[in-house]
Amino acid sequence: MNKILLVEDTVELANVIIRELEAIGYEVIHCVSGNEALIQHEKHQPILVILDWMLPGLDGLEVLRRLRTSVATPVLMLTARDEETDRVLGLELGADDYLTKPFSMRELLARIRALLRRETLIRQTLKADQQPEQTAIHKGDVFLDSTAYIAKVSGRTLELTPTEFSLLHLLMRNPGRTFNRDYLLDAVWGQSYVDGDRAVDNAILRLRKKIGKAGDSIETVWGIGYRWTDPA
Repeated sequence: MNKILLVEDTVELANVIIRELEAIGYEVIHCVSGNEALIQHEKHQPILVILDWMLPGLDGLEVLRRLRTSVATPVLMLTARDEETDRVLGLELGADDYLTKPFSMRELLARIRALLRRETLIRQTLKADQQPEQTAIHKGDVFLDSTAYIAKVSGRTLELTPTEFSLLHLLMRNPGRTFNRDYLLDAVWGQSYVDGDRAVDNAILRLRKKIGKAGDSIETVWGIGYRWTDPA
């Protein structure tokens, strides 16, 4: 659980990073090419990937693209390119952070710690959100009881699928909290979001239709996702 995958073809820099990470207790798997990085990631399932942009064979961006089709491992990109468009491209493809060469080991270690703290917090929050509450929720005309698996609107029993029920329950028990689509897929469907996947949007559409006027409480936060707003 403490493995970090380092993908860096500059041997001198890689040796320094390995020494610093091992000194604070991490096991480092090092490789120098993009193809090998994909093999080693699948084999070792690291908690973090430190990924150089410029690599022989597959470059760092292509490695990142391929990783993001199936895994959500935090990725810290290393690069000598300092153009804003390059940084934006890396982040849009799914990098979690970006460090421009040359950099200090102190800054690198601080970025790594920050990424791992954030990942731990996300996992803890996700685990809590996946646990069903054992109390009933009553908001406006909508009533949910997760123990009895009952959903009603104005006393009328709703026919909800397990996914629809879980989605509505998560939104209602967190009023005002905005959930993005990839988080909802992780918490409700148990899978990572794939760009273009309309599963969440379609489920929200069905929910709004089924609960009628109360569906206005499920608000769209444009460009992000959805939240529940308690009726006045």
